[in-house]
Amino acid sequence: MGVWTDAFVAPAEPYMLSREDFGRLAVDLARERVVRTPWALIAGELCVNANLNWESVSGQARWDGAPVGSVLCSDEIPGPTADPPPWGPSYERARLIGRGERILDVLPALQSAPYGDQDVAVVFDHLDFTNRAIRDYFSFEDDRTMLVCFALARPQTRPLSTNDCGPAGGPMHPVRTCIVHAFKHALEDGIVPPIASIAARYFGTCLVGGETWG
Repeated sequence: MGVWTDAFVAPAEPYMLSREDFGRLAVDLARERVVRTPWALIAGELCVNANLNWESVSGQARWDGAPVGSVLCSDEIPGPTADPPPWGPSYERARLIGRGERILDVLPALQSAPYGDQDVAVVFDHLDFTNRAIRDYFSFEDDRTMLVCFALARPQTRPLSTNDCGPAGGPMHPVRTCIVHAFKHALEDGIVPPIASIAARYFGTCLVGGETWG
């Protein structure tokens, strides 16, 4: 059956790309057939540990078909919780500020985004399985493998390796700009090679990767 995993790749230090480089990162991911459009652009209060497909506003932007201008919010979970995300619930609120099929249209959309003042994310529909390197890494095609590029107004931390249904804790890595993607089955370990290639172009060659599953 497989277990859903969210994997991330980030620079060794938690710095934020310039608006222009963040846009070029998104464009390169599509042009080099790592991801498929359409893309969506969201801005607000985002949690880099929110499960992409099942609880995040990124997932809402990808799956729900909300019109541009919509405000997307996490579901309210009643009762207190002592555990931070991903072990506890994530709370997000963001506005959908752009959507499109043409990847170059993401650049003017980013120019009007509150970049650096709010958390910003470019959400892609799924990984591109016409790319042989993507197809060879995973065991079969799956259009639920969404990918999100985050540019966070303030640093957040991601676990390097954890089951989000287990006890909270373990090694963490601070991030501001990072790439997160979802998958259920993979034939290989480590950062997906075509993602690593583009990430190194913008983040530097010293990359940090990790996974959360459950």
